[in-house]
Amino acid sequence: MARESDPVLARIRWLTWAFVLFVVLWQFLPMLERYLIGISAESRTVAARGELGGDERNTIEVFKQASPSVVYISTRQQVVNVWTRDVLSVPSGTGSGFVWDDLGHIVTNNHVIEGSAQATVRLNDGRVYRALRVGASPEHDLAVLRINVSFDRPPPVPIGTSGDLQVGQKVLAIGNPFGLDYTLTTGVVSALDRTLAGENGVDIEHLIQTDAAINPGNSGGPLLDSAGRLVGINTAIYSPSGAYAGIGFSVPVDTVNRVVPQLIAQGRYIRPSLGITVDDDLNRNVTSQLGVQGVMVLRVQPGSAADRAGLRATRVGSQGEIIPGDILLAIEEQAVSSVKELLSRLEDHRIGDRVTLKLWRDGEEVRTEVVLDGG
Repeated sequence: MARESDPVLARIRWLTWAFVLFVVLWQFLPMLERYLIGISAESRTVAARGELGGDERNTIEVFKQASPSVVYISTRQQVVNVWTRDVLSVPSGTGSGFVWDDLGHIVTNNHVIEGSAQATVRLNDGRVYRALRVGASPEHDLAVLRINVSFDRPPPVPIGTSGDLQVGQKVLAIGNPFGLDYTLTTGVVSALDRTLAGENGVDIEHLIQTDAAINPGNSGGPLLDSAGRLVGINTAIYSPSGAYAGIGFSVPVDTVNRVVPQLIAQGRYIRPSLGITVDDDLNRNVTSQLGVQGVMVLRVQPGSAADRAGLRATRVGSQGEIIPGDILLAIEEQAVSSVKELLSRLEDHRIGDRVTLKLWRDGEEVRTEVVLDGG
């Protein structure tokens, strides 16, 4: 029986040695190649890439033109040593901003500088300046700083418009995420007219949603279109982890261009106002009974825009019944169905604008013009 199995054992041994030889040759193959072919210490030939694509050239050009106008903002706050009572200045945060005009005004987010005692601005060329706080509007998350640049001032960012933005349009964001200065990210407009709850409880409205990567430190940096024009200010992200998750929000430039001049001139933003008093709960009760969607005028302030336009206030009858005043249905043909919506519609205009109001009065729709006050 042993003799009958010898051929089988011999075949197994042959296959085993063949496998071992193969493994050895495989391990030493690179050495054999270097010995037979020779070792080359020369660099490899660079492969030609051809011309850059049109979209790439556009992105590069926009970044070159805009980056000198983007700034890095660092803030410090004062704390008291509980043992020595000494007042110490400690770093509190960083963010981004951009040059607004030739007078040294820098625009950023309010939350970048809120609560800080000192802000420092570093320009693209490395120069550092102590910044003066000019004004802020928490309800828009906007703030203005000023630096004194005596020579070679960085150029302002060209201003565009957000009124004609379209979903799918290319946008570029420049900022300083996580302290990594002058970082460029690209994406598209993902959605328009978003509303986001602010940290102070005031909703920030009409926001641009984008998938251009926005991370902590990008706040206050510009959102640009493919022409290099400012179309928004990067202000917030949606992310359970606190880092980029594909959803970022920017304050539209049309809002910026309306609010910033007031901050520069007066240090604060004054909302356009009709000069009326409204009440959300009472409004819902009365308008639902009347079957009307609008905002009821509770009181009219004497001498206000509403008073000059002849708006009628709500009053109490001889039997204690409520006699509804005018119910505001629309401003410039844009429906108004709640107090929140009324404030939002007014935000689309400036003080001094003449607007048309559609009212429900004594069961009929009437229209009247009013010049908005500041309130």
